Amino acid sequence: MNNIIIAILVLGIMGGVFGLILAVASKIFEVKKDPREEEVLSHLAGANCGGCGFAGCAACAAAIVSGSAPANACAPAGAENAAEIAKIMGVAAGSSEKQVAFVRCNGGTNAKKRFEYRGVQDCISATKVAAGPLDCSFGCLGFGSCVTACKFGAMSIGSNGCAVVDPEKCTNCMACAAACPRKLIVSTPAAKKVHVACNNKDKGKIAMSVCASSCIGCGLCEKECKKDAIHVIDNLAVIDYAKCINCKMCTKVCPRDAILPKATAEEKEKYKAIKKAQAEKAKAAAEANSAPNA
Repeated sequence: MNNIIIAILVLGIMGGVFGLILAVASKIFEVKKDPREEEVLSHLAGANCGGCGFAGCAACAAAIVSGSAPANACAPAGAENAAEIAKIMGVAAGSSEKQVAFVRCNGGTNAKKRFEYRGVQDCISATKVAAGPLDCSFGCLGFGSCVTACKFGAMSIGSNGCAVVDPEKCTNCMACAAACPRKLIVSTPAAKKVHVACNNKDKGKIAMSVCASSCIGCGLCEKECKKDAIHVIDNLAVIDYAKCINCKMCTKVCPRDAILPKATAEEKEKYKAIKKAQAEKAKAAAEANSAPNA
């Protein structure tokens, strides 16, 4: 009986000693957490979407407090929360134009298929089978990897089988972009409404053969733009958003409807009539100027 009591006492003493050692060690090696981290964290989106480039919202908050990330690192949190975080950190939030994601493809059902894919309904999985079912190596596969990645319900597969973004719900976290194996999703200014919905860099004839909605690099949009805001680069029309004024004239001359928003048939006809009238007026003026004086 005495042996049992002695053993219990020894174990108790050892437990107390070890507990004391651990308590002292925890104080010595304690990593003190900046109380501002919790304050900053309360103003983040809380979606752990990874759009900031960090493992989650807690990591983002720690980075902001340490100074390795700006006060507006969390795009989904919005400008108001960024301003609050800036107050906590005692820095300027930095003003930036609201950005939203955009899918550079409008092919969908207009894109030709090499085969019917029957596997896992996921874009990444589809690319593992002979590089995907589409003839177009640049096109949206439409299996919704981006939809699954979006934590804000801003992504969906449109009626034409191509991914689309709801700009009202989009927070520009860009988790969708990270999930897209074709790298079709980019960040664009929310105020800009004109976008080239194609990423095919093949030459016109090849691009035309794989999709009815592909840009063919014809350059009509570039010639029409009065603001020098669109240029054909690597066989693909590219918009300079710093110059674009949303006039949509480029959409009216695109023969492939590769520039959104698509111009209606009525808009195109009206545009053609205006151009014809302008050409006739210019011709008449030239003839009048060249006529010999009476």
